[in-house]
Amino acid sequence: MQERHTDYERYFCESEESCQKYYLPYLGEHTSLTWAASTKVLEVGCGLGGNLAPFARMGCPVSGVDIDSLSIDWANRLFPQKGLDGVFTCCDIHDYQDAGTYQLIMLHDAIEHIQEKERLMLRLRELLADDGILYIAFPAWCMPFGGHQQVARTKFVSRCPFIHLLPNGVYEWLMRKLGEPDFVIKDLLSVKSTRMPIQAFQELCSHTGLEIVDRRLYFINPHYEKKFGLKPRKLWRAIACLPYVRDFFSTSCHYLIRKK
Repeated sequence: MQERHTDYERYFCESEESCQKYYLPYLGEHTSLTWAASTKVLEVGCGLGGNLAPFARMGCPVSGVDIDSLSIDWANRLFPQKGLDGVFTCCDIHDYQDAGTYQLIMLHDAIEHIQEKERLMLRLRELLADDGILYIAFPAWCMPFGGHQQVARTKFVSRCPFIHLLPNGVYEWLMRKLGEPDFVIKDLLSVKSTRMPIQAFQELCSHTGLEIVDRRLYFINPHYEKKFGLKPRKLWRAIACLPYVRDFFSTSCHYLIRKK
């Protein structure tokens, strides 16, 4: 596990910087959204809230929802420390009580953890304003670390690309043999069961009454700039147009989506 996963303030700042530097310009290129008090922003699976900080700084009312109480506690601590306003709620998005709608809903690195994806997308559609944008990003399942094995405790598992593509029984046996704790094995097998391939996501959008405004596949994830000092790089078009093949090279898949 990398140090940044337990250094909450550092992780918050890194998320804020990635949003400011890459997500906001992407939204500006492909939407007509304006950042003001009239633009409500919601992030589902908000974690510490770093992605929401740039919007809060521009005066947007921001809300975050996450099922992890520790993350929400830190979000409620870090936002006031930085002079920011935000509303953070610890709950399942299906239990979220806000009756309003949002001009922007974000879901970053979360959908690959969700079992009932169609139910989730329909819920997000309910919360999205008619002229709103849904911004979803996730790692393609077949990419080198699509199984989130980087959070493992042992060096071999955490640094071994494509190990998550092993058959379930072999994957579990190997992790146990190497000394991974039971809770880590459970989490990694859960990600394996809820994986999110690119083609499956695009079909999911269509089935739930949503259409893709734009898609950006990254060969080098924007987060890798802080993690590894690597400059983000979009996936080459020649590979991006190849179903299944592109999943092995897309470290992060970014989609802008609206209601049909």
